[in-house]
Amino acid sequence: MQPPVTPPAGLKPTRARHLVIVFAVTLAVVTYIDRVCISQAAPLIRRDLNLSPVQMGYAFAAFAWAYALFEVPGGWLGDWMGPRRVLMRIVLWWSIFTAATGWAWNQASLVVTRFMFGAGEAGCFPNLTKSFTTWLPQDERVRAQGIMWLSARWGGAFTPLLVVWVLQHMSWRRAFEVFGGLGVVWALFFFRWYRDNPRDHKSVNAAELALLRGAEETASGHGDVPWRKFLTSRTVWMLWWQYFALSWGWYFYITWLPTYLREARGVELGASAVLAGLPLFLGGTGCLVCGQFLPHLSRWMGDPARARRLMACIGFTGASALLVLSSRMGDPVLAMVAMGFSSFCNDLVMPPAWGACMDVGGKYAGTLSGSMNMFGNFAGGLAPIAIGYVLKFTNQDWNLTLLISAAVYFAGTFCWLFLDPVTPLEKQKP
Repeated sequence: MQPPVTPPAGLKPTRARHLVIVFAVTLAVVTYIDRVCISQAAPLIRRDLNLSPVQMGYAFAAFAWAYALFEVPGGWLGDWMGPRRVLMRIVLWWSIFTAATGWAWNQASLVVTRFMFGAGEAGCFPNLTKSFTTWLPQDERVRAQGIMWLSARWGGAFTPLLVVWVLQHMSWRRAFEVFGGLGVVWALFFFRWYRDNPRDHKSVNAAELALLRGAEETASGHGDVPWRKFLTSRTVWMLWWQYFALSWGWYFYITWLPTYLREARGVELGASAVLAGLPLFLGGTGCLVCGQFLPHLSRWMGDPARARRLMACIGFTGASALLVLSSRMGDPVLAMVAMGFSSFCNDLVMPPAWGACMDVGGKYAGTLSGSMNMFGNFAGGLAPIAIGYVLKFTNQDWNLTLLISAAVYFAGTFCWLFLDPVTPLEKQKP
């Protein structure tokens, strides 16, 4: 291990670490464009491929199941090899299968393509979290997570409008090819600039390295993940289950929401694109608000763990109550406003959850955040299929699907009552 850097007196830190946030932000946008575009194109895909709601539900779920299954391997690879090589490969992989979605000819080919797409995207956010753990001082990490998830949600929020505009100029098949090209461009720029260890980057001076004490340890490659500690830690299990609860309701917004607006609310294509973006737009705002406010709340309360628990519990209970309110409203615009603020509350939980992965995981942050995101995407794999069956057996009772999501949200509140979101895993007792 190299000795810590002592900067010359008066030397101002460079800000190369902030460009890491820029790369994370742009990738988050690309990620959500690539995954959300299918929800807006779903009615056209169902028409051309002659798919039922249940069949389309399986296509939605194929992404989530693959994403879940490959999250831990993707995060572990980042811990072992470093995010530079891993992110380069997975972004190129998912970009290819984004384009390949436009080449599907039946349900089976669509499901396989979306499964491969999900396998590619797995590991994206765990590796970005790993890079934050290495490249950012501890007091900047939660704020960076808030900014990154704001960008992800806003990327998804404006995707429906983007997809509608693109579909006016080309078929849905060509549109997926265009969206797939975005990731290729990002991967080339990232691989050229990024280094796994800030010490190896020519743009980082001694003063900035001094801010990043501990980066040597978190940047070091390793494969010795303490799986026993993961499986015997109450905090880890609570992180997993709260993210399952968080993702169950949220997946509705990127899968069935445009269909819900058209079939249950009678909203036309253009207006549907605007309203479908509202939950993601307000969700991103929730990420930003929490990311900016949480450090102040932690200082005011004098206890970062209590501050994170409080914010997460407010988020879960608010998301549950507002989703119930949305199901009771007759006016589609007012219903979507309520659903949008439910998503706002949903995303108040994001910075505390991902911040906990960085602090609890330490040098295993990639693996821990990957395992948490895996549980979230297990929910994403179950929810779209469950919605398809609820619609089938209840004669299109959309309100029931919202009430189920509200109940799952509320259950997430109790996970945070038993969760220690700040103590490193290696210091916890089983």
